[in-house]
Amino acid sequence: MLDVSVAYNRYKFLGHEFLTWLWFVIETRSDHLKDADGAPVTLVLGDRIVLENHRKEALETVTIKGSEAELEEGRLSVKKGAVVTELNLRLHQDDKTWRFDIKGESLSVAGLKAPESDGDKGDIEAVVLDKMDQYEKVLAFVRHLYREFITLRTSGEWDKKTLHSMRKWIASA
Repeated sequence: MLDVSVAYNRYKFLGHEFLTWLWFVIETRSDHLKDADGAPVTLVLGDRIVLENHRKEALETVTIKGSEAELEEGRLSVKKGAVVTELNLRLHQDDKTWRFDIKGESLSVAGLKAPESDGDKGDIEAVVLDKMDQYEKVLAFVRHLYREFITLRTSGEWDKKTLHSMRKWIASA
C-alpha cells in the first residue's frame, strides 16, 4: 500500500487534468451536462481561472480574473503546457444558481454560495436542512463529473478521441 504522501504526489495531476477537461467540456459541449440524477444543468465559467505551468525549476502561475475576462490567454497557457489548478464556476438548474470554486489539487469545493432557501424563514430547522441539501447538490454534482472524467480517462476513448478534440480546442486560441 502506498504511503499517503507518495500517493498524493503521484496522482495529484488527475485533479488538474480534470479541471482542464472540465473547462474544455464547458466550452465545447456544455449543453450535454447532467447532474447525478440525470437532470440537465448548465455549467458556466465564473470570474476566475488559475493555471500553472511547471517549467524546469520554475513554476509559472497565470490567474485570469473578471467577469468579462478573455480566455485566450488561458488557452495559450494550456497550449504551452499549463494545467488548470482552480476554476470558479456557476451551476444553473431550475431557476437556481450556485457559485463555487473547485481546487484541482484536492478537488475541494470552496466559496460555495447556494441559492436562497425556499423554506419558511420562521422555521430555522427547515432553512438549515434546505441549505444543507443545496450544498450537497453541488458536492454530488462535482463527484458525478469527476466519476465521468475518471471513467473517460481510463478508457481507450481518452487517447483516441478526447485528447484530439482537446488539442483542437486549445489550438483554436
